Amino acid sequence: MTDFPTTTRRGPADPVKALMHRHRELCERAVDPLEIAAGLEAHGVTDRTAARFRHRDVFSLAEELYARVPRSAEIALPARELTHPAAGWALWSLLPGVVCLLAVTGVQLTTGGIRLAAGALGAAAFAVALTLTLRRGPLRAGPGARPVARLCAGWLMAYAVGGDGLLSDALRGGPDGLWALDPAAATGLAFSVAPAMWCAHLFSVQARKKLASSRGLADFSGRSRPLLLATVALFVGGLSACLAVAQLAHGSGAFAASVALGVLLWLARLLAAHGFSAAATKVLAAAAAAELLALATVFAGRLPGLTLLGRPVDAAVQIWGAGAVPAAVCGAAALALLARAAAVLARASAHCDQ
Repeated sequence: MTDFPTTTRRGPADPVKALMHRHRELCERAVDPLEIAAGLEAHGVTDRTAARFRHRDVFSLAEELYARVPRSAEIALPARELTHPAAGWALWSLLPGVVCLLAVTGVQLTTGGIRLAAGALGAAAFAVALTLTLRRGPLRAGPGARPVARLCAGWLMAYAVGGDGLLSDALRGGPDGLWALDPAAATGLAFSVAPAMWCAHLFSVQARKKLASSRGLADFSGRSRPLLLATVALFVGGLSACLAVAQLAHGSGAFAASVALGVLLWLARLLAAHGFSAAATKVLAAAAAAELLALATVFAGRLPGLTLLGRPVDAAVQIWGAGAVPAAVCGAAALALLARAAAVLARASAHCDQ
């Protein structure tokens, strides 16, 4: 009788079992295989990794994990309900625009100290309305949202309303009193909250559908990036319409700068809503610092021996106008955030909780 050599098999006979135990909490709370696939990707599992578990891609691996891990219906139901936001946010999205329009009208109809009080009260009411609106619907901030981002966004919006007038007066040796404000930028940006929320909702819904029909992480990434670009273009159209109507009502304003700022703020909030607040905060802080630096160099240039500091900004304003400064700053920042969004929002893990 011939003895055949025995081969020792290393590793578990069921390679998925170890992975199942390692990510058991993720599998138990998932409402569908897509959420497991997104969670696995967030933990570094790729299609190549899935091949080592005898699956063609992460989606196939997630389907087996979803089928093998028991879950409680009580746990899955609330998570599924979160994927369908209430329709009420659609009406809330109009609130910032209405409040801002009332505030601008109050400022235009008053004078002196009453005008200052109306402006301060209107700004506070707008801040409250915007905060309440963004706390619900598709643009509510995800985990890790940072207060610094709100401060920087507030400065950028304030500059859009009064920064160009202050810069123009400063270059002429002022300001000697109140400088010109831009009501068109204020109302146009305020009403653009509505298309911002609708476009964010559209992107989330369509990304979820593409995630459901994709058969691999690379497939989803290739389909989600064109979706993001199309959604950005759609928002730019809605934003431009809001600004155009505002300019017809209130007169001309810095249209290009307002468009650049609107896109920047929308991309920053979209990234924050999907859990990428760090990048949004850094870019907003850089843009706010650049605008503040432009104003500071003009005032510093009045000091003896520092005349050269204010000349670059002065030259830019002489050629392209005061709106060139925020347009260049916000435009560059928006492009940086768009590149970041195209990279991170193409991941399945960015949509696991949407």
